[in-house]
Amino acid sequence: MMQLQEELRQTKDELTKVTETLKKLQVRKRELDKKVGDLKTELKLLNETESSWTKFEGESFSWSAELRKTMSGLDVILIMPTGGGKSLVFQLPAVLSEGVTIVVSPLISLMEDQLQGLKALGISSAVFNSQTDKDETKQIFNDMIDPRSSMKLLYVTPEKLAKSKRLMSQMEKMYRAGRFARLVIDEVHCCSQWGHDFRKDYTFLGIMKTQYPKTPILGLTATATCHVIVDVQKMLNIEGCLVFKDSFFRPNLKYEVRDVVSKDKAEDIVDLIKKRFEGQTGIIYCLTIKDCEDVCQKMRSLGIRARPYHAQLEPELRTKAQHGWYSGQYQVIVATVAFGMGINKLDVRFVIHHSMSKSLENYYQETGRAGRDGEKAYCILYYKFQDVFRASSLMFTEKNGVQNVYNMLRYSLDKDNCRKSLIAQHFGDSWDPSLCTEMCDNCDRSNKKVVKVKVYPILQDLMKLLTHASQIEERMTALKLMDAWFGKGNKKCRVDSVPVPKYEREVCERVIASLIVNGYLKEEFHFTPYSTISYLVPGSKMFTMDESTKALEYEIKIKEGDRGSLIPNKKGGSKTKEPVKKKRRISYSEEEDDAAGEIIDLDSD
Repeated sequence: MMQLQEELRQTKDELTKVTETLKKLQVRKRELDKKVGDLKTELKLLNETESSWTKFEGESFSWSAELRKTMSGLDVILIMPTGGGKSLVFQLPAVLSEGVTIVVSPLISLMEDQLQGLKALGISSAVFNSQTDKDETKQIFNDMIDPRSSMKLLYVTPEKLAKSKRLMSQMEKMYRAGRFARLVIDEVHCCSQWGHDFRKDYTFLGIMKTQYPKTPILGLTATATCHVIVDVQKMLNIEGCLVFKDSFFRPNLKYEVRDVVSKDKAEDIVDLIKKRFEGQTGIIYCLTIKDCEDVCQKMRSLGIRARPYHAQLEPELRTKAQHGWYSGQYQVIVATVAFGMGINKLDVRFVIHHSMSKSLENYYQETGRAGRDGEKAYCILYYKFQDVFRASSLMFTEKNGVQNVYNMLRYSLDKDNCRKSLIAQHFGDSWDPSLCTEMCDNCDRSNKKVVKVKVYPILQDLMKLLTHASQIEERMTALKLMDAWFGKGNKKCRVDSVPVPKYEREVCERVIASLIVNGYLKEEFHFTPYSTISYLVPGSKMFTMDESTKALEYEIKIKEGDRGSLIPNKKGGSKTKEPVKKKRRISYSEEEDDAAGEIIDLDSD
C-alpha cells in the first residue's frame, strides 16, 4: 500500500515537472514562431526583387525594424523628422501586404500628391474625400471588398471618416473579409488635445481598435513630445504599443535667432535674401493672414518674386501659388501655418520666420521644409518683444496654447545653449551639442555682449508700477508697463519712486520676457469687440519672494554684429513717426507676375 502511494507521489512530481517543461517549451515555441515570422518578413523585404522595392531604392532605407514590426501585425508609433521618409514606412508594407491599407491624412493636397507618386510607380491607390464623385466612390467601395482588386492604399481625411457611415460600413465588410491590412494615421499628434495641432475629428479614431482589433495601427508624426505620445496611445487604445523615435538632428540645417528692435522686419528679410540667397528658393512664415499679405506686398514692391499662401485664399489660388513656387516662377512663398504638411520641395535653401511660431513643435516642423536634398540650408527666426503678446493672445483659448508660446519664447531668448540641443530636449531626445559643429548661432559665435541684471530691484520696481496701476484701475499692457518704467507714456501710470532703468530698452524687454516665462509676471487676456488684449499682472512668484530672490541675477546676452542696422540709438526707437497708410488689398494678376512690384489698389475709386 505504502509502496503504491510513494509511486503515485513520484509520478505526480514527474508529471508536474513535465507540465512545467511543456509550458516553457510552449513559450519558447511562440518566441521561435515569432522570430521565424520576423525573419521571413525581413527576407521578403530584402529579396523581393520583382516587387516595387527596387523602385523605392530600398537599399539605403534604414527602417527595416519598424517595417518588420508593422508587417508582423503589431501596433506602432513612429516619430521621425520631417523629410525622413515617413511615407515609405507605410507605403512599402502596403505594397507587400495582402488587402488594403487605409491612410488617414489631414490634407487633400497631400493625398493627391502621394496618389500621383504611387500611380507613377504602378501602385493602385485611391483617395476618398469631399471631392470624390459618385462613380469613383462606387469603384472604391467595390475595390475595398473585392479579393481580385489590386488597390493597395486608400487615403481618407479624418473628417470624411468621422462623417461617412457608408465608408464605415464598407470598412466593416472589408475587415470581415480579411482585407483590412493596416490603419495608418498620418500626423498622429493631431489626436492629442495636448498637442500643438489638435483636430477634433481625429478623436473619432479612438473607436478603430475596438471595431477592428486584429488590424494593426501605424501612427506617424514628426513633432510629438513624450507627453503627447502617451496621450495618443490612450486615445487610440494602443497603450503599450511599440514606439520608435529617430533623432531630431538635421546636420545640414543652420538655426539662427535675430533680435529685431525698430526696423521694418520685411525690409531686413528682403536685404537678407538679396545678399545671401539670390536666386535661391525659400519660405517666409508669418503669424497671421494680415502679416502674410502685408509682408508679401512689401517683398514684391522691393523686387522679390513672392506669392502669399494662407487659408482664406481660394483653393485655385493656393494651388497656383504652390505650383508656381515648385516650378521656380516664384522665389518665395509667404505663408501661414496653412502651408505645411506634405511640402516636399528638395532645394529649399532658407526658411525664415517673420515672427515667433505658436509652438516649438510648429517651428520645428516648419523649419524641416528646408534642406531636404541634404545640402546646407538656413532656418532664421526674427524675434521681437511685441510678437510674444500677439502670439499668446491668439493662442490663449487653446488648451496648453499659452504654454506652447512660452516654450517658443524660451527658445528665442536663449543666447547660450545650442539651438539643436534645445529642440532635442523639448522632444525628449538625447543629443550631444558638440555634434552641432557651429550649425547654430549660439555655437557659431562668441562675440556676445553680456549684461548681468540684478532681478530683485527690478521686481520691486515692477511691483510698485503694477500695484499703482491696480489702485488707479489702469490695466497695463507690456508696452504700457515698459513706457511707465522708462518714464514715458501716460503720466498717471508712472511712479516717482521708480527710477528709469540704467539698461537699454532692449535689455529690459528681455528681462520682462524672462520674468513672464519664469512666473514672476503673468498675462491676463480680455476680449474687445475687435481683438484680444494681453495685460500684465504680478505672477505667483512675485508674491513669494524671499532671500534667495535677492540674489537672483539674469545674464542677458546680446550678440554684437548680428543685427546690423537693427541696433537702435540709446534714446530708444525712431524719432520720426511714419504716416498712417491706407489699408490696401492685393490682386495677383497674370500681368503682375511679370512685374513683381506692381500693386493694384482695389479700394481706390
